[in-house]
Amino acid sequence: MSSSAVNQIGHYISGKPVAGKHRSQDVFNPATGAVTGCVALADSAAVDAAVASAQAAFPAWSDTPPLRRARVMFKFLELLNANKDTLAHMITAEHGKVFTDAQGEVARGIDIVEFACGMPQLLKGDFTDQVSTGMDNWTLRQPLGVCAGITPFNFPVMVPMWMFPVAIAAGNTFVLKPSPIDPSAALYMADLLKQAGLPDGVFNVVQGDKEAVDALLVHPDVKAVSFVGSTPIANYIYETGAHHGKRVQALGGAKNHMVVMPDADLEQAVDALIGAAYGSAGERCMAISVAVLVGDVADKIIPKIAARAKTLKIKNGIHLDAEMGPIVTKAAYERITGYIMAGEMQGADLLVDGRKFTGKDAGEGSENGYWMGGTLFDNVTPDMRIYKEEIFGPVLSCVRVPDFASAVDLINAHEFGNGVSCFTSDGNVAREFSRRIQVGMVGINVPIPVPMAWHGFGGWKKSLFGDMHAYGEEGMRFYTKQKSIMQRWPASIAKGAEFVMPTSK
Repeated sequence: MSSSAVNQIGHYISGKPVAGKHRSQDVFNPATGAVTGCVALADSAAVDAAVASAQAAFPAWSDTPPLRRARVMFKFLELLNANKDTLAHMITAEHGKVFTDAQGEVARGIDIVEFACGMPQLLKGDFTDQVSTGMDNWTLRQPLGVCAGITPFNFPVMVPMWMFPVAIAAGNTFVLKPSPIDPSAALYMADLLKQAGLPDGVFNVVQGDKEAVDALLVHPDVKAVSFVGSTPIANYIYETGAHHGKRVQALGGAKNHMVVMPDADLEQAVDALIGAAYGSAGERCMAISVAVLVGDVADKIIPKIAARAKTLKIKNGIHLDAEMGPIVTKAAYERITGYIMAGEMQGADLLVDGRKFTGKDAGEGSENGYWMGGTLFDNVTPDMRIYKEEIFGPVLSCVRVPDFASAVDLINAHEFGNGVSCFTSDGNVAREFSRRIQVGMVGINVPIPVPMAWHGFGGWKKSLFGDMHAYGEEGMRFYTKQKSIMQRWPASIAKGAEFVMPTSK
């Protein structure tokens, strides 16, 4: 147990902070290695309390007119815009990503809140007059009940906002279980929601680990679960939640490729690869971790990538000129170094070794942080671990292929299908790539093709478990169920019993 001198981070239930009672773990600033907080880890009793609060708030909230629910979202949006830098500083302090990147994360989350403000329009149903003589038919969408979100460390603001604004605006109540690595932002958002006028119990936060996750997955009053994280956990969340009768969307891991064609603008491609591979220290599910270099482009572009990787501005993210911050935890640092060792052992050419960058290089006060530079491999082959598995760190693997068809076949053979990009000047290549690639999110001369708020986010294959993508119209459908109503009145009802299947008459 940490000293009481550090910040004690608990839960948020029924509109107020709730202290943890049993287990806890330290929260670190990854740039310095210093303990900055102590976060509670919920047991099943704490989860039960949060779900009970959400269940009690559901009848009144679901019966609130959608326009009034949207007005709360509008006020929340106003408060987010007024306090967005505060949230960004929280992200940098606990996650480590550079402040400007954290600002971008908050901005993309705010986009989803803006989308959720339009929920009254999205909830409109369809109506057909006179489907049969004297009979009308219409549909409406109604909320599910208590929904839960289980979110990762790498986007402690944006990913929760993929979920709860849409769910709440649609009339559900919500229990968020954020990562214990960077737990503070969730509580701050809960406070802003209360300031916006959200009734107590509609939004709750339980901090915790697997014990809290399992309690949510088996709780009979939780009707839907949204998850973002690694593929093994996404598969577990999906199977366990579905087994207990819940609606589940579980977004898993990735191995995102970027194809560089010989006709691509090489300077633009280098810029794209450097930002997409090493931004946020590669700790993004949409990071580019494989450069697929077609034909003779490899010999031209790899020296440029290597030179840029060696000159990355790596320092504490509070500095505005920082391009990359630290690795999120010591355990993550050790995992990434293990992959670099595996790449060497399996015969890949290590051109830039990020292990040589240390806390001393990052600047004063950073000696005990979790520091690593950008790493670059050439001549990576599909049988290598660094190609097959998600590293989730600043490691870029270059694979050489002879032609466009080989690039498409290589990507389509991978078990993940989250994001992909192709840099080319040929419109036909771009069109064929977009149509034939078996990946859920595709960029043409766009390195990180994260869809905007009204389009929805989701991969294919082992990158998504469930049928509906996050946010956008599919998010609205995920958090609601359709009801079809047929109606007629006595004056139009013929006398006598009918024993045949009803048809339009």
